[in-house]
Amino acid sequence: MTKMADSGSSVEIVEGCRLPVLRKNQEHEDEWPLAEILSVKEVSGRKLYYVHYIDFNKRLDEWVTADRLDMKKLQFPKKEAKTPTKNGLPGSRPSSPEREVKRKVEPVPLVPQVPPAPPVPSLPTSTEASPAAVFPAARETNAFKSREDHEQISSLTTNGTARRLIPSQPGRKRKANCGPTDEMIKVLQYNKPQSASVFLPPPEDSQDSSDGIPSAPRMTGSLVSDRSHDDIVTRMKNIECIELGRHRLKPWYFSPYPQELTSLPILYLCEFCLKYLKSLKCLQRHLTKCNLRHPPGNEIYRKGTISFFEIDGRKNKNYSQNLCLLAKCFLDHKTLYYDTDPFLFYVMTEYDSKGFHIVGYFSKEKESTEDYNVACILTLPPYQRRGYGKLLIEFSYELSKVEGKTGTPEKPLSDLGLLSYRSYWSQTILEILMDLKPDNGERPQITINEISEITSVKKEDVISTLQYLNLINYYKGQYILTLSEDIVDGHERAMQKRHTRIDPKCLHFTPKDWSKRGKW
Repeated sequence: MTKMADSGSSVEIVEGCRLPVLRKNQEHEDEWPLAEILSVKEVSGRKLYYVHYIDFNKRLDEWVTADRLDMKKLQFPKKEAKTPTKNGLPGSRPSSPEREVKRKVEPVPLVPQVPPAPPVPSLPTSTEASPAAVFPAARETNAFKSREDHEQISSLTTNGTARRLIPSQPGRKRKANCGPTDEMIKVLQYNKPQSASVFLPPPEDSQDSSDGIPSAPRMTGSLVSDRSHDDIVTRMKNIECIELGRHRLKPWYFSPYPQELTSLPILYLCEFCLKYLKSLKCLQRHLTKCNLRHPPGNEIYRKGTISFFEIDGRKNKNYSQNLCLLAKCFLDHKTLYYDTDPFLFYVMTEYDSKGFHIVGYFSKEKESTEDYNVACILTLPPYQRRGYGKLLIEFSYELSKVEGKTGTPEKPLSDLGLLSYRSYWSQTILEILMDLKPDNGERPQITINEISEITSVKKEDVISTLQYLNLINYYKGQYILTLSEDIVDGHERAMQKRHTRIDPKCLHFTPKDWSKRGKW
């Protein structure tokens, strides 16, 4: 039953209006979140409205009928915000539209769509990292309370400079020498470490890594989207459905496929070369001529039915561009560049009697000045929630190990990407800490740098993960990691679900020095 007012039919709803819209939540219960009207169209004499739910991800945007609108709470936009200019107004972000309304609705400030990860601090420097010690594993349940209940004890700078550690005093603020960012990072201490603890020495100098959106894409080939050019067109899904092999996919976001294809009920893709076609008959005709049964490029990994192919964005330009078009349907925070030359694409496939079927991929710059080992990463929706995301992440770090580097994904990460990376980092680091054994009757020793070298995870990501897990503390003049029974049990349950892992013995990869190859 809807809440549409009797006078609703006499009110004209225009682009920019806001009002509650009926939708089903995850429990299949009715809810009425506030939504913004982005577009209006008429089909078979019935009006349809394209709505964006305020503070919801854009992938939930949809066309709705008038009977799902609550006209009693209709909010009209200001006149100057009704329609975008020819060049397009800066569109509102998914989590917080910019438009103001007349009926005393407070404007909501613009914020990024994906909440950034907790700030990554750098621990104080030391010329030589002293070894760390581990307490015997005395586990206790409910060892920790929430962070807000713990005593603040120190401030650390983001440029690696150490400050004298003193307990914080009420009403007293300490500023850290953080360089241009002027960011103060606080470490919270438990009053008593109550379970197995790893003493951590301060690592060598490290730099702050920011999850923020850069002001403009880097010229070296960054795929970070510059949101200043958003308009109504790019804020709306333009493809209704994609048929890829035996799967039909519902796109989440806008993708710049040719305009004439956006009115089709189904867009057909060849699952091997990813060429887009307008009809099933065209696809069938194409398949008689397409000889590919796997992605172009070199197969550098195979174990069981899982294979990885390395594709050069310069040598296989058409395939790379088609892959970017498909990926853009499910990645909102990245932009699409038709110049794929600066990138390598690593496509994961599943093999059966018909060929190698694409599962997901990640791309990386041939030369990255910021140690990025991933630019874009995507698991296609039919293969999500099956462990393939972590497999892609694990493979990217295996490549970094062969290259002898530490790596980090290009920021900002999507909401799903952030969850996957945090989970992978947590499991990888906990796996190392729990495997530490006493040495000659003494407590085992490890440093942040050693964890980074073993995993190829950048030091900043190691520290941010330890803080996210609330493990890093300061106790009796040393940094320690405290593993509670809940953390250990949760990790063991998670590792039991990871049935498929990357086997380094099956990787046949020789890194190239792209700096000596001219224009790649």
